[in-house]
Amino acid sequence: MKMVWFLLLMVFLNGVISNGVGTNVSSRPSVVNIGAIFSFNSTIGKVAKFALEAAVQDVNSDPTVLGGTKLKLRTQDTNFSGFGALMEALQFMEGDTVAIIGPQSSVMAHVVSHIANELQVPLISYAATDPTLFSLQYPFFLMTTHSDLYQMAAIADLVDYYGWREVIAIYVDDDYGRNGIAALGDELAKKRCKISYKAPMYPESSRDDITDVLVKVALTESRILVVHTYTEWGLEVLDVAQKLGMTGSGYVWITTNWLSTVVDTDAPLPSNAMNNIQGVLTLRMYTPASELKSNFVSRWSNLTSAGTTNRHVGLSAYGLYAYDTVWVLAHAINAFFNQGGSISFSNDSRLTKLRGGSLHLDAMSIFDGGDLLLQSILQVNMTGVTGPIKFNSDHSLIRPAYEVINVIGTGIRRIGYWSNYSGLSVVPPETLYMKPPNRTSTNQRLYDAIWPGQAAQTPRGWVFPNNGRQLIIGVPDRVIYREFVSRVEGTDMFKGYCVDVFTAALSLLPYAVPYKLVPFGDGIHNPSCTDLVRMITTGVYDAAIGDIAIVTNRTRMADFTQPYIESGLVVVVPIKTSNSNAWAFLKPFSKNMWIVTGTFFLLVGAVVWILEHRINDEFRGPPRRQVVTILWFSFSTLFFAHRENTVSTLGRVVLIIWLFVVLIINSSYTASLTSILTVQQLSSPVKGIESLQTSNDPIGYQQGSFALNYLSEELNIHKSRLVPLNSAEDYAKALRDGPKKGGVAAVVDERPYIELFLSTRCEFTIVGQEFTKSGWGFVSIFSVSYNIL
Repeated sequence: MKMVWFLLLMVFLNGVISNGVGTNVSSRPSVVNIGAIFSFNSTIGKVAKFALEAAVQDVNSDPTVLGGTKLKLRTQDTNFSGFGALMEALQFMEGDTVAIIGPQSSVMAHVVSHIANELQVPLISYAATDPTLFSLQYPFFLMTTHSDLYQMAAIADLVDYYGWREVIAIYVDDDYGRNGIAALGDELAKKRCKISYKAPMYPESSRDDITDVLVKVALTESRILVVHTYTEWGLEVLDVAQKLGMTGSGYVWITTNWLSTVVDTDAPLPSNAMNNIQGVLTLRMYTPASELKSNFVSRWSNLTSAGTTNRHVGLSAYGLYAYDTVWVLAHAINAFFNQGGSISFSNDSRLTKLRGGSLHLDAMSIFDGGDLLLQSILQVNMTGVTGPIKFNSDHSLIRPAYEVINVIGTGIRRIGYWSNYSGLSVVPPETLYMKPPNRTSTNQRLYDAIWPGQAAQTPRGWVFPNNGRQLIIGVPDRVIYREFVSRVEGTDMFKGYCVDVFTAALSLLPYAVPYKLVPFGDGIHNPSCTDLVRMITTGVYDAAIGDIAIVTNRTRMADFTQPYIESGLVVVVPIKTSNSNAWAFLKPFSKNMWIVTGTFFLLVGAVVWILEHRINDEFRGPPRRQVVTILWFSFSTLFFAHRENTVSTLGRVVLIIWLFVVLIINSSYTASLTSILTVQQLSSPVKGIESLQTSNDPIGYQQGSFALNYLSEELNIHKSRLVPLNSAEDYAKALRDGPKKGGVAAVVDERPYIELFLSTRCEFTIVGQEFTKSGWGFVSIFSVSYNIL
């Protein structure tokens, strides 16, 4: 299509461009011709016209800028015509034009850039913001404003900041609109967000066309609407939306900087227009405060009063960038001459083969110094009314930043800033450039906004679509522990604790949720919940409910709600019962304890005899009597019934210490014996998961449970030792049989299952500590988990 336009240009050249020779001018001429192409009566154009003329006047009034050379600006009104823009661009070529400011439209910038490439005439635009214009395909196109790429990054940060996940894009269906929204989609994807619905509109849509588009938008789920269109009919979109009831509470409207441009240029807007944009968020290109800017703003009313007969024309950001564009070009032309550049034009050798044709295509002339002038522009480093001006390696301006504007009442309110350096903030970006960049979520901040419908609370950003389908929710068709979730035989209904939790949660919502529960599994074997989660990621199900454990590998595939029940793996084992008998009185102490206790009795008796027998007559007598005395004294202390008195001080000390020890022994024995005689004794050789790790006994687990992977991958237990079990009866049989009869030494499963299992089986018990911490939750794709579950 662009080549067709180009051939039309060639036809037009037959009566526009002079035939034959090139043109040469001295290296520092008195006048340098530059051109400007824009629509004089457009919202942007009527501001740019005053700004460009003022800039040329200021440059020419300062002889130090160009060393005595004057700029001669020729402006051409395209009158909103793409073909007119092409013709105007060609007309400039016959007047030795060294650079063209414009075009205003991104669509025409794509086409005119081909002419600029061919004739090597730099094309500098302050208003064409299509991100694809930075392509290597257009080396002679430069943008003295910020690309929509940064504007879309700012909108993506806004969406993420407020916690929304899906937006609807309403845009003009041309290069400007499509490429801008494509950039928005890329930026949203970086935030795990997306454009859920695209609503393109014809570049010259009628009110009926706009209505048809917005009616379709109203039927969708998302209520976050991003409008990327032209200043000339953006307000028409919002007016139709207001008539359709789409500007009330619950809706969020975010516009690109076209709305702030309209407000700045045409303020005050009519009351009905202001009512339509209440609560809307928009962006405005940020220009830092400076003396240069302040002086230019103060001159603005004088600049516009002489040229307008109707209403006042306000100064928008585009006017500031248009003013600086002339100064950038002036500094570049000065550097061009300082490097020995001269203004000369020559015939295009690639078109000489067309010489003699009736179209005279060979008459096209190339600006010989175009490449040098282009490089001079890229090397400009100055400060203008918009702030520091310098080009990056990709030909974009440094430090892109925007103001975040909230329309409230009869005016607008700035609620923050955005820059690609630090993201969202409530302080001007230039104060953050001296600090290390910090894009963490905790550092992103905006002031509170007032939303459509005068709402102060941030809208949730979605509703159930009027034309939406039911949510398909997968439910595990369990064979074991059907008390948690089970399918009602012969129906499509489900029951159980997990289903009750789900329905109770839905009943708390202030709106209806259409859904359908679909069984997952064959009803013969327990299904794998990991496979169920994986099927959500592939789009088979929208969500899943049931006894689904929240474990690491599953959270990497989908999103879970907060756990509604605590869980964790435990070990259950069979226990043996020890009944009391005639020898039960010996059980409180072990064999070694009995031996040690008896030895100490004899030892204490001997020590007391050694200390007493020389001075105490009761410890004297024949050897036989003294041995009996030692035995009697030592064992009678057990009942505090010894009759011999101790006389020596050391003997009394030893006796006091020993009596205290005897008191402890006696109390411990009594308590243990009481427990043995009154409480049933249970025992098991397995003491916990550590015992199972060090043994080679088989271990049972619930079929379909994550316990298999955990035991084999995390605890390094060989899979040959792991035995799948499919029912509570299988659990009981395997535990009763034990390893020697083909059973298992223990079963590892989640605590809720085991507690239900033990509620009717007292011959088994849990041993050791719970060795994982998790819970059960419902799982879904990203948007559903946030919005519903």
